[in-house]
Amino acid sequence: MAVISQEIQDRYAIYNGDCIDVLKDFDGDSFGLSVYSPPFGGLYNYSSADEDMSNHHSYDQFFEHYEFLVREVERTTKPGRMTCVHCADTPLRGDHGLTDFPGDLIRLHQRLGFYYWARFAIWKEPLRTAIRTRSKGLMHRQIVKDSSFVNNAGADYLLVFKKHGKSEPIPHEAGLTKYCGEREIPGDLAAKYQHWSDPKTNKLAHWIWQQYASSFWDDIRIGHVLPFRKARDPEDEKHVHPLQLDVIERCVLLWSNPGDAVLSPFMGVGSEVYGAVINGRRGVGIELKTTYYNQASKNLVSADGHKEQGALL
Repeated sequence: MAVISQEIQDRYAIYNGDCIDVLKDFDGDSFGLSVYSPPFGGLYNYSSADEDMSNHHSYDQFFEHYEFLVREVERTTKPGRMTCVHCADTPLRGDHGLTDFPGDLIRLHQRLGFYYWARFAIWKEPLRTAIRTRSKGLMHRQIVKDSSFVNNAGADYLLVFKKHGKSEPIPHEAGLTKYCGEREIPGDLAAKYQHWSDPKTNKLAHWIWQQYASSFWDDIRIGHVLPFRKARDPEDEKHVHPLQLDVIERCVLLWSNPGDAVLSPFMGVGSEVYGAVINGRRGVGIELKTTYYNQASKNLVSADGHKEQGALL
């Protein structure tokens, strides 16, 4: 296996190496789910390594490289199971508009053996986004100066793709019992229905599903992420920020069974592996950048000792 280092525990395995090379040593149909954020079409550069998919001269070159990974994800995903890709529209250079990065991801996955299954929009707060990105299109002073250049705090997207074939069932015998989000659960639903066994009359389970079934996730806790600042090198882009745990846990709870192996080929600081482990799954993460890998190893120490919460987050 082409790895720089690795750590294999009972509940997770993480690898410091190139995700394409590492995945080649896994058997087909190994994973019940994958969840990850790919480099956004080369928008940001994470390292100078040739294997780094962010290190490309063009958008098309990124997709040529990324296609090798999608082929491996398709091969190692169980039939009828999902891969969840976090993404966003990406800006063109020189204030020339946006690139439909999600649309290109959809077309690639459809070509390589996946059904396009669902899309969820993840709301972003405009002021916080303006401060973080320094986008002049979000600044109020741009309204004053020339509003032909203003735009919006564009949503992130979670694209869900399903591999061709028949899946083993993913049952929830009592309905959904764990809510991952910032809304306050109405009334006494949490206390009354937390251990309710009949899914037809479990009002808590129905309320949770109503939040998850929405195509617009405006209840994601943006700051609910794993520690990541110590993983950054001095030259890292200021955008570095892990995927929110609420998003990851929803994917894990909806589209995998307890005990399934859940893959993150761009592990970063370990968020997807962590979200899998604390929900009774086995996490498999691959990360090329050593500083991120080392931080993931630290973050996962707490996950390995975490008992699965059967109720509410």
